[in-house]
Amino acid sequence: MEDKNQLEQALATLHRFVLNLAEQAGEKPEYGEKLWQGIRASEGLLQELAYYHDYRSFLCKYKIAGYTLADVLVWQVDHFKLYMDRPEDMNRYRQQRLLLASFETMVEMERDPAPFVEKMRGETGTDIKE
Repeated sequence: MEDKNQLEQALATLHRFVLNLAEQAGEKPEYGEKLWQGIRASEGLLQELAYYHDYRSFLCKYKIAGYTLADVLVWQVDHFKLYMDRPEDMNRYRQQRLLLASFETMVEMERDPAPFVEKMRGETGTDIKE
């Protein structure tokens, strides 16, 4: 019974963590709640979140189509570079927002990785065509 209580406490801590990150990122509580439900439903993403919460670093153990959470974050940072000329958009891409967006992308990738894999392989984050 004690293990169950510890698990429930850990899940409650992670739930609050996601909601707090969402608030810091300027998102509505509904966004944080929906993201939490997606993460909560995935053993791999839940483990990644717990590790990030404890160490502020990526575990990178869980992969979808060969991509880790850090891979998704790097891809999103490349997109951030596209917004550098648009200061009004930059606040959307704070650290908390990028982290949440990485988890959100991984939740979506669990359902259908193909569109994301195609984008990550084809988009470079630059607006220069070779």
